[in-house]
Amino acid sequence: MNKICCIGHITHDKIITPTTEADMPGGTSYYFAHAMYHLNGGKDFELVTSLAPTDMQPVDELRHMGVKVTVIPSRHTVYFENKYGANQNNRTQRVLAKAAPFTAESLEGVEAGVFHLGSLLADDFGLDVIRALKARGVVSVDSQGYLREVRGEKVFAVDWPDKREALKMIDVLKVNEYEMEVLTGQKEAHDAALQLAEWGVNEVCVTLGDYGSVVLENDHFYDICAYPPKQVVDATGCGDTYSTGYLYMRSRGADPSEAGHFAAAMSTLKLEHSGPFARTEEEVFSLIK
Repeated sequence: MNKICCIGHITHDKIITPTTEADMPGGTSYYFAHAMYHLNGGKDFELVTSLAPTDMQPVDELRHMGVKVTVIPSRHTVYFENKYGANQNNRTQRVLAKAAPFTAESLEGVEAGVFHLGSLLADDFGLDVIRALKARGVVSVDSQGYLREVRGEKVFAVDWPDKREALKMIDVLKVNEYEMEVLTGQKEAHDAALQLAEWGVNEVCVTLGDYGSVVLENDHFYDICAYPPKQVVDATGCGDTYSTGYLYMRSRGADPSEAGHFAAAMSTLKLEHSGPFARTEEEVFSLIK
């Protein structure tokens, strides 16, 4: 298995739903690291994150579990407020604090076969970071942060200004149905995936919520079903869980269809409880069967 390195800010999240309100750690990197731990004990995995010295509890927790975590110091921690409606696909956000962006210099000593950039805000990773990591391994990106710009406390939806240059250097790109339309102008998943591939992405994963997902690799489409959850508890981190499952399986030699089904089943198991994915690889395969 190729070593996977996830790079991204661990956040302080306030989650507000119609029935509950809770403060918890979050961010792509947090959900990714916990999922990797539950799949294989965090073997061949490293988390690189950045947060304030006063918010080290989630890092201590991961290190205690045996996950390798490298911390780049930051004066502040990213602080998100996520408010969900009755439909878990509907979310409004505020950003109450921002951490320092990642730089190519700060990541100089980081080595891996696969780098997953968990972008949360538009300025988390510049082109210099993508370029530097591309020279060392496979680059995977979740597009969500590149399409979020913070002005004051409010988050505004924006297009990705450097997308054409960045996408040439990205091997695996995950987008949802909203992000694919912003990036490509296409409303249909297959059309959007083809456009992103034309711009240079090797593997495109389009997640479509209850409608499953679509993976395009090497001009071949794989339509992945969604697995119905027993109950819907918390959608936070489901996209990050999908990325974890997909990259985990691809790094072990699975084809895009196997990886996509594994990722979809992982996301369903995550959806059934609050917090990060905490089930086992065996339970994922059991759901697929």
